[in-house]
Amino acid sequence: MQVAEWRKTIGEMVRDHMRSPELEHYFSVKMSKPRAQLMITQLGLYIRHRRDCWALVSANCPVMGVKQAILQHEYGEVIKDQFSNYGHLHLIIRQAEKLGMTPQEVIDTKPIATTTATLYAWAWLTHAKSWIEGLSALTVTEWTNDDRLLKDIGGGHSTRMGKRWTEDMDIAWRDMPNLVAHSQADEEHSDMFLPFLEQYAVEEKEQIALDAVKESLDLFGIYREGVARAMEKIPLNAKE
Repeated sequence: MQVAEWRKTIGEMVRDHMRSPELEHYFSVKMSKPRAQLMITQLGLYIRHRRDCWALVSANCPVMGVKQAILQHEYGEVIKDQFSNYGHLHLIIRQAEKLGMTPQEVIDTKPIATTTATLYAWAWLTHAKSWIEGLSALTVTEWTNDDRLLKDIGGGHSTRMGKRWTEDMDIAWRDMPNLVAHSQADEEHSDMFLPFLEQYAVEEKEQIALDAVKESLDLFGIYREGVARAMEKIPLNAKE
């Protein structure tokens, strides 16, 4: 497939994912500060784990151009970009501070069971499978933030969750630095690996790439559903 065909095919898979019962449930959960603390700290674990997964894909891949693109991607995530001079984990910490949390509380967060399971699964996928499968599985998760693709069905994750935080907790968009950053940065990230799929995911590798996209979106659904159920266990009137 050409880049445009990859974009259309993966885009439809992402749109189906964002309309799934798991995601509809996730976005329907009313927010309070204790619930938002759980959401943002589990997201922090997820973001930290991405760094390991991208390193695994790079290690498995012999193509220097792909390695360079991964390093470019990770420089913004780990070192600095237009959104932070300290990497994107710092954005999580800053957003958690608006909920009354300390940086150490964010760092020391323990994963809930579904977070543990899905992070293990992504680690295995990017380590044990081919680099094409690993690349496909990782890049698609960033498509879930792409408002260009998802605007007509409510927007990407960051936009939809930002609206939820504002409606339920009266937190301004400017005070959600992680959501602000990923509503924009992940549009660029959605595009950057498509040329490599066009070039290398050919013949029988095309289907294994698409299978990896589906597996990763399924994992994301499990992750989000787990967070939703954990948040619902916290009473809305729980003490902040």
